[in-house]
Amino acid sequence: MKKSQISSALSDFFFEYETPRQVLVRNRRVGVVCRLIQLGVLVYIIGWVFIYEKGYQSTDIAVSSVFTKMKGVGYTNVNGVERVWDVSDYVFPPQVVLYLLMNSRLSLFQGEMTGVCVNTTNTCEVLAWCPVEDDRIIPSPPLLMSAENYTLFIKNSVTFPIFGVTRSNLVEGIDADYINKCLYHPEDAPLCPIFRLGDIVKLSGFNFETIAQEGGTIGIVIDWTCNFDVAVKHCKPKYNFHGLYGNPSDTGQTRPSLGYNFRYAKHYLENSVQKRTLLKVFGIRFDIIVQSLARKFDIIPTLTAIGSGVGIFGVATVVCDLVLLYLLPKREFYKNMKFKYTDTPIQVRSRQCAK
Repeated sequence: MKKSQISSALSDFFFEYETPRQVLVRNRRVGVVCRLIQLGVLVYIIGWVFIYEKGYQSTDIAVSSVFTKMKGVGYTNVNGVERVWDVSDYVFPPQVVLYLLMNSRLSLFQGEMTGVCVNTTNTCEVLAWCPVEDDRIIPSPPLLMSAENYTLFIKNSVTFPIFGVTRSNLVEGIDADYINKCLYHPEDAPLCPIFRLGDIVKLSGFNFETIAQEGGTIGIVIDWTCNFDVAVKHCKPKYNFHGLYGNPSDTGQTRPSLGYNFRYAKHYLENSVQKRTLLKVFGIRFDIIVQSLARKFDIIPTLTAIGSGVGIFGVATVVCDLVLLYLLPKREFYKNMKFKYTDTPIQVRSRQCAK
């Protein structure tokens, strides 16, 4: 007996198919609600998941490297002292990605109190470089206003490891002849890797004379947003420029920390005495930021998106069932049509005895 039951159960399991019972309800209001919900889900899947979010593609972020080179020669004449400034004088790689000196003043920093009082001057003795610093006066106009016409060359390489694609901002058509004569312009030459400093400052929203006087920071964003479902040659960079320190329209009185500057010293010996020249320099700090996002068709996210969309279609059934079974006047009728009630053998005998 048990063996026969087991065989029957296995036979039913492997050779029979069960499907849910469906009830066709002819109700206009419920039908309209169902179709509207299904239409909304369909629009969400096609419009948002596939078109806007591109749910059929996998993504990758690039590994990037940046190389920069500044060109330009400046000339100053301060109190009859002439000087020529080249790249080694006004560019400071150790400070940041790139720091361009625009203005400076010679000063000497205060030192340590010795605890000794100087009666002749009624002051306290300080062990320091002499004379002490007075940084209240900033040279105006800035020393290197000619830097507005300096040029900055940026070479950027990105690799998308998942897709095995490597690109450079020297894309197709950017050869040596083109670089020798091009200058970046957002519309006329958007792929040229050589930038005029005055244009960078202008595109970032700052005024060149103001930023040269007191310093500032500019972010150069290189954006690699690529779709590898089309030819790789269409993956090209886009450049954006942003003033990072303060709002360009703010005045000095409304900004808590104005500009950007730092100090550095040049040490030397004179008559066997160690001396130094301390400079407080004001300049432009360039932060070069590379942001990237590459996409390519992948069957796994595609099936995942489709599966989640099909699951969301079940929302229409749940909502319509709630309306049918709990909100409509004929809800008891629909409950009897939707659910089939079964009785246990005891309940059946009790009902027969009652008859």
